[in-house]
Amino acid sequence: MRRRTLLTGAAATAAAAATLLPSGGFAQAKTQTVNLQLGWLASNNNIGEVMAKHMGYYEEEKLNVVIQPGGPSIDGVAIVASGRCEVGQISSSPSLMLAASQKIPVKCFATELQQHPYAFFSLAKKPIRSAKDMVGKKIGIQATGKILLSALLKKNGIAEKDVEIVIIGSEMTPLLTGQADAVTGWVTNTSALKPLGAERVDLRLWDAGVQLYALPMYATKDTIEKKPAMLAAFLRATARGWAAARAEPEKAVDFLVKEYPNFKRDDEVEGVKALLPFGFNANTKANGWGSFDPKVWQDQITLYDELKQFTAGAPKLDDVITTSILDATKDVRAKIG
Repeated sequence: MRRRTLLTGAAATAAAAATLLPSGGFAQAKTQTVNLQLGWLASNNNIGEVMAKHMGYYEEEKLNVVIQPGGPSIDGVAIVASGRCEVGQISSSPSLMLAASQKIPVKCFATELQQHPYAFFSLAKKPIRSAKDMVGKKIGIQATGKILLSALLKKNGIAEKDVEIVIIGSEMTPLLTGQADAVTGWVTNTSALKPLGAERVDLRLWDAGVQLYALPMYATKDTIEKKPAMLAAFLRATARGWAAARAEPEKAVDFLVKEYPNFKRDDEVEGVKALLPFGFNANTKANGWGSFDPKVWQDQITLYDELKQFTAGAPKLDDVITTSILDATKDVRAKIG
């Protein structure tokens, strides 16, 4: 029933999203339109796609890529699964694992960031530099992110009863007022982190042993099987966009602000410079931008299964990811570390 409800509601939510399209979403002659459904509103997370668009990389591949924003009432996975959008991008890899466990036919074919920027932030006067430092402390976290804290504690052999969990919103105020000893967020969200200043101490989820991917891109199994050339063209151009953004971040931000005029340039320059290092590391130097390690995915599935997150049973790895599009583009995706 959950799956049917998600898919039935996808058409309506996609129609609502269409009213929020950025400028420039027009189709060009003899091009194939590819709708990229985001898991949330557009942000500097889309710097590579915006760069690819404005540099003409998609046009060279005969693609017209339209970025479809998500939001609090939009289920991007359901929209892609319904066939309304060809490609999806979502904030975190567990969403695709959970979708696969519910038999929703989508698979990850590339990841935009090599490591997840999610972190626990504390202050130097009461620092939390490791999972062990959380014992006896008040950890502020959003209700939807509680499973990430549970995963961290389990990975480090800490009982949840030894940590005081405080449900908070997305702001940093609880840390500054002493309501919490740590709060959570993405280290790339530099604007939100400014109030913490130089006293900020970061404990990244990845470094604490819970290794998730951020911004995985996905499509339906049907699209992967029947339109591999389209997905390969999209991935080639997007990889070029990210490489170009890394080489000229301020130029990329100029395009981002042109695409989304409500963004503040100075804030975006700072945010993009914090974001780009997460898109490139030793793995991308060896295997090209967008690559991922299947073992990292399998470890995620195993951990979430141990936490009893799969009500319909743990998915098989082959139902969550495919390397076919990466393999088809391995010789042309930028190998930068």
